[in-house]
Amino acid sequence: MSGQQSAGYRAEYRIEDLAHHSGATVRTIRAYQDRGLLPKPERRGRSNVYGDAHLARLRQIAELLDRGYTLASIKELLEAWDTGRGLSGVLGLVAEVQGPWTDEVADRITRAQLAERFPAVPGDAAIAEALELGVLERIPDRDDEFLVPSPQELSVAVELHAAGVPLAAIAVHLRELRGHIEHIASRFMEFTTEHVFAPSLGQRPPTDADAAEAAALVRRLRPLAQQTVDAELARAMHMFATRELDHHLRADSSPEREEEARSVMLPAATVHAVERLVGTESTSVFIASAVERELHTRTLEALAPIRHTSGDVDQTI
Repeated sequence: MSGQQSAGYRAEYRIEDLAHHSGATVRTIRAYQDRGLLPKPERRGRSNVYGDAHLARLRQIAELLDRGYTLASIKELLEAWDTGRGLSGVLGLVAEVQGPWTDEVADRITRAQLAERFPAVPGDAAIAEALELGVLERIPDRDDEFLVPSPQELSVAVELHAAGVPLAAIAVHLRELRGHIEHIASRFMEFTTEHVFAPSLGQRPPTDADAAEAAALVRRLRPLAQQTVDAELARAMHMFATRELDHHLRADSSPEREEEARSVMLPAATVHAVERLVGTESTSVFIASAVERELHTRTLEALAPIRHTSGDVDQTI
């Protein structure tokens, strides 16, 4: 039997032919059959015969796997399709959610351009950090060129570095900022899921109409998170920038003299004993901590007599 088809002829495939046309392996096709993802083939003598419906189903499965669905969820969706509920709305919702959430267009940058924008920074170390953070992505077979998923984010790093911020500090700040943003995004999704999407996506899998309605909601609500963050960030930056400016412009904002560091002579034997105990690098920190504890203890002891002055007072009321 051949996979070729002419007008009025229904294609028929052996399992090897079906594997060839679908891109799946014979083993995978049999596994899908065992899980109920494929209709049973027609039995002719000792051979199983597959048709276009099987080929179309294999292509549907491959598309859903590419979109991140598990085989269990794919089975639910296909069962819904088989009962006439449709898949177009669900696939449209998946495309809406998994599509880009920004209008920003990725760009490319070479090693030479990176060195120009971040002078006096070790090239390999900086690139490794940027790759780990996702600020840069590798391009296959190109060692001297990288993909920039967010040119705006890279531009911010360039401006901060030009203003004197070390690249290591920028990386630390980005990691911290990313954690806060992911928390905000998670809370926003919980909020919208509870109040917006739960009613339309209550049944699993959702109907074609419900999925199409949810996709339209995603298109309408997608900008709201960005707008909310922008507005709140502007408010907070105005508040803190004004506070910081006021601090630096006040006449009494000069550092107090008692906060200046001063050297204190300690017996050599004491210093050597501390070094043996905690190591040379930790000696100063240990001594400072010990002094702080002693000051705290003496402060409490000084306050203790105050608590006992009421001893002669008549306790009967």
